[in-house]
Amino acid sequence: MNPSQQYDLLVIGSGPAGQKAAIQGAKVGKRVALIEQNREVGGACVYQGTIPSKTLRESALQMVQFRQAGDVFEFRMRDDVKIASLMARLDNVVRAHGEFMKEQIGRNGIERFHGRAQFVSDREIHVKGLNGQHTFMTAPIIVIATGSRPRVPDNIPIDHEHILDSDSILSLVYLPKSLTVLGGGVIASEYASIFALLGVQVTMVDTADRPLKFLDQELTDEFCGAFEKTGGQYLGLQTIKTVQWDGFSKVRTVLESGETLESEKMLVALGRVANLENLNIQAAGLNPTTRGLISVNAHCQTTVPHIYAVGDVIGPPSLASCSMEQGRRAVCHALGLETGVAPENIPMGIYTIPEMSSVGLSEQEAKDKWGGAIIGRARFHEIARGQISGMTNGLLKMVADPKGKQLLGVHIVGEGATELIHIGQMGLLHHIHIDQFVENIFNFPTLAEAYRVAALDIVKQRQH
Repeated sequence: MNPSQQYDLLVIGSGPAGQKAAIQGAKVGKRVALIEQNREVGGACVYQGTIPSKTLRESALQMVQFRQAGDVFEFRMRDDVKIASLMARLDNVVRAHGEFMKEQIGRNGIERFHGRAQFVSDREIHVKGLNGQHTFMTAPIIVIATGSRPRVPDNIPIDHEHILDSDSILSLVYLPKSLTVLGGGVIASEYASIFALLGVQVTMVDTADRPLKFLDQELTDEFCGAFEKTGGQYLGLQTIKTVQWDGFSKVRTVLESGETLESEKMLVALGRVANLENLNIQAAGLNPTTRGLISVNAHCQTTVPHIYAVGDVIGPPSLASCSMEQGRRAVCHALGLETGVAPENIPMGIYTIPEMSSVGLSEQEAKDKWGGAIIGRARFHEIARGQISGMTNGLLKMVADPKGKQLLGVHIVGEGATELIHIGQMGLLHHIHIDQFVENIFNFPTLAEAYRVAALDIVKQRQH
């Protein structure tokens, strides 16, 4: 057997969580090895998920802007448009981001290994390289950051040509005329709204009565309204009986209700599963939970104290932003460094069309916890910047305590929501009084003025 190479820190997976974990270790002078099974660094976030889907989203939004400029341009999308042409910038974006990550990893002196990692023991890893080379390495600290992949239900024959998952959906050559989307979560809602805006006849099917159930209902109501305006349809409280490609031109979906749906293509977006099956974590003394995840404490520490797990392998919230911080904090804890105050009031950003973002308590959560709530609303059509930019379909909702004094939550639907939410996040973190949103000045014209309008709405109700 080859002798093991010695490191201070081993990180398995180079997505957002693994990258930040490795960099944190290198920043304090530790010898770090980063293991990635693919040829490039960045993980699914860069190559199958966040960046490709957001690039397609930008193309869809540009289509809308052209349509709104009907007095200047005569715009019609060709029937044979290729998806690749809608994502002309994707290769450049992905390549630039990948190169930046590689440069950052190299600049910090982190050694990269490309191959499949497997635990030999709780301190030793075997890597079978892409070139067939075998490498053994040991370290006193190991971080598992292997991410996740789309879940494949047993009763749905995904073939990646007619019935696709969220990895293969962007490998379509042409835009389909119709698309059935199974699921009502973040990925399902994002792709459904994007394809609907591009003129595809989209039908979402899910067991829940509405999509994105974890969000404030007023946001999802606004989303559903916008989705329906583009021709989309949401079928809730439905269970799939059978799905099959008819061998000619249609994917046929039979629901338990007896209804049959037909579409040119299908996207299956029914959750994700952690990438653990090839790691042999049992050799390290670990066992997955019943949900196929790795159980950790508040420091992302597993039941084996010197092994940490971060990102999608530990489950929700499964946000790239949270995964990055988990990676940094895990390594800080492992090395006995100060981790800082634990993050709170983490914003949720969902890149549907329109965008949605949320932080703090929802209206219902506030009522349950405080016995009531005062709600302030500002609609984008009331805001000058909304009219100027044509972003009139939007809402900023502030949730305050029953006295209308303390900010408890902010929920936004509309373009710019994922940027605007950070004002509310800072307000929650610093316990800003509702009146401070009224007494301070916002740039004019900006969408940020919506905070002042919503706060004034709360003050008005408080006076009554």
